[in-house]
Amino acid sequence: MSNVLQLNRLQNVEQVVSALEQLLADYQVYYTNLRGFHWNVQGHAFFQLHEAFEKKYDSVADKVDEIAERILQLGGTPTARFSDYLKVSRIQEAGVEHSGCACVKNIIETTAFLLDEQRKIVKLAGEVGDDTTVALLGDYIREQEKEIWMLAAFTAEAESCCKG
Repeated sequence: MSNVLQLNRLQNVEQVVSALEQLLADYQVYYTNLRGFHWNVQGHAFFQLHEAFEKKYDSVADKVDEIAERILQLGGTPTARFSDYLKVSRIQEAGVEHSGCACVKNIIETTAFLLDEQRKIVKLAGEVGDDTTVALLGDYIREQEKEIWMLAAFTAEAESCCKG
């Protein structure tokens, strides 16, 4: 491989690492939001939502770990300070929320945002031949597309509490 091609590949890998760092920050804030939803949800469908939010934050915790490990595999160093995540995350802290419907709407919006960002990273990783990142995020995308469909079905069923 020529030096120019190696340099281009290295720059592209650095772009993938940078995009994964951003994704890591977004996921870390999302994880914290989900914990808060789990702790504070009240009212309609409490038992189902309390359990669903716990499963969701467990799943997101696994993704956080996988993204950080992928950054390491690509030669980067994942950020490990929450204060640093808050500076760059495009996902806002949710604060205390008691309404299950508001929590679900936040999850739908956040998941849709993450889907868009992950698709951008898949494209970038594909251009550099990073099939592992493509496969990893492809799995997330498949899972999250189904999740949005299921959550939208929930909000349709709970239309009286989820309007607005």
